[in-house]
Amino acid sequence: MDFNDNQAIYLQIAELLCENILTQEWKPGDRIPSVRETAINMEVNPNTVMRTFNYLQEKEIIFNKRGIGYFVSEQGYAKTMELKKNDFIHQELPRIFKEMTLLNMSMKDVEALFEDYQSKNL
Repeated sequence: MDFNDNQAIYLQIAELLCENILTQEWKPGDRIPSVRETAINMEVNPNTVMRTFNYLQEKEIIFNKRGIGYFVSEQGYAKTMELKKNDFIHQELPRIFKEMTLLNMSMKDVEALFEDYQSKNL
């Protein structure tokens, strides 16, 4: 995985894991790859992955069954959706609105582009 310098690596890994939950590749109750497996696959230190897993546990997205592994929580999808929407609203949208203002783009312009995007990606 290629990491960017603008965000902590553990958060970038969390985003990837959350994407697996939102795409329903991992469903509630599913076992997720171990800390070691994830560290090897992503070529990062296991301590970084452990930090990711702790973060996702704090957000109630995953849970640990001692000695067995980590699993997607029953409310994992909803908690992930809530976390990602909150991040989008508070981090991404302000940047998008700034760019729209600089480029003199309206919401109608964006709506048309979004509809075009959806028609090509569904």
